[in-house]
Amino acid sequence: MSGTTHGHADAPHAPVFTGDVLARLEALFPQYPTRQACLLPALWMVQEERGWISEPAMAEVAEVLTLTPAYVKGVVTFYTMYHTHPVGRHFIQVCTTSPCNLCGAEAVMAALLRETGCGELGATSPDGRFTVSEVECLGACGFATPIMINDDFIESVTPERVPGILQGYK
Repeated sequence: MSGTTHGHADAPHAPVFTGDVLARLEALFPQYPTRQACLLPALWMVQEERGWISEPAMAEVAEVLTLTPAYVKGVVTFYTMYHTHPVGRHFIQVCTTSPCNLCGAEAVMAALLRETGCGELGATSPDGRFTVSEVECLGACGFATPIMINDDFIESVTPERVPGILQGYK
């Protein structure tokens, strides 16, 4: 999410699919059997550009791909990787599946909430830098507790490592 401009929920919608972003989407059309098949990449483009996918952005995606807004919203709300509200510049996911929980995931999550200033899951820190969320299984049960910060996968996180890890995310 390097080029992301994280908007606010009450900001007016500016079209996403213009210029280079529209060209990137249109370049995908020949690679897929239908425009509908481009839905997930189109949603990723919106999230990369805005940091989250608003209702007006869902309507824009629907229009560009000739789908209904309800269909697009159904897909966005089905997948947990799409944000339907503004999040911090650094989105932190903590695996809390049973193996990770047995290895201290709750303590890691508590340390992340404390050190980021988020206070609670799903909330964004007052400085807008972080949002912490729990997820089911990041697929690294042998390296508990794994976390993801944006696209960075970090294994074997302990509460003691949290402050040092967060130093790299300004």
